[in-house]
Amino acid sequence: MTESLMQAVAEVARVAGAFALTHWRQGVPVETKGDGSPVTIADRGAEQLAREWISARFPHDGIMGEEFGVTRADARRRWIIDPIDGTKSFVRGVPLWGTLVAVAEGDTVLAGAAYCAPVEELVVAGLGAGCWWNGTRCHVSIVDTLAHATVLTTDDRMGGSPAKRAGWESLAAQAALVRSWGDCYGYVLLATGRADVMVDPLMNAWDSAAVQPIVTEAGGVFTDWQGRPTAWGADAVATNAALAASARAALGVPFVP
Repeated sequence: MTESLMQAVAEVARVAGAFALTHWRQGVPVETKGDGSPVTIADRGAEQLAREWISARFPHDGIMGEEFGVTRADARRRWIIDPIDGTKSFVRGVPLWGTLVAVAEGDTVLAGAAYCAPVEELVVAGLGAGCWWNGTRCHVSIVDTLAHATVLTTDDRMGGSPAKRAGWESLAAQAALVRSWGDCYGYVLLATGRADVMVDPLMNAWDSAAVQPIVTEAGGVFTDWQGRPTAWGADAVATNAALAASARAALGVPFVP
């Protein structure tokens, strides 16, 4: 079952991501949603395609998507979609965006996929089945000191939170390299061993559900800023295993191995 769900999340992520890619760098109009974030016809069209794909094959499952909300809220199993994670990059023609798809039962994410269409990278993971990058098993890095670590975030203003900002500055000051290669691509870099820490001060379920199994099945540690190992937190700290404690200590995030 896990392998079939991995294949499914990978396929629907590719379908939706390929559609979004046809609109990238095409000058599509940009609207502003109530929360101040941008949205385009690419976001909406990609999510609609994903919903149609899922409903045709799993008609009894629920769906949660960033753009169209929740369908079949009482379903035992649900699919979580972020059609374009990194819309701010997308509308500026920057390739650091991707399509996220996850499937979960209760609070347990069974499989997740991140398809970064502009750079042709697909990372998919399943519960107990490992993490795979373009068909090859992948793992987090073995970097074990912050002085040698590459640390990433989406926005180093940390959502306007003084405490998170102070924690981020402490972490960044100790790192070898600090970059804002953020949104889902930061988690892809972490899971494939090209970065060592990824931090986000603000997350929604559609941001985190797919990347949580990707990080953990690659051998990493994924928590919220309270130190809880959850895919449903309002923020996220992802690290390789070797830096799990020290990175969180620098941020001021509790960690229990």
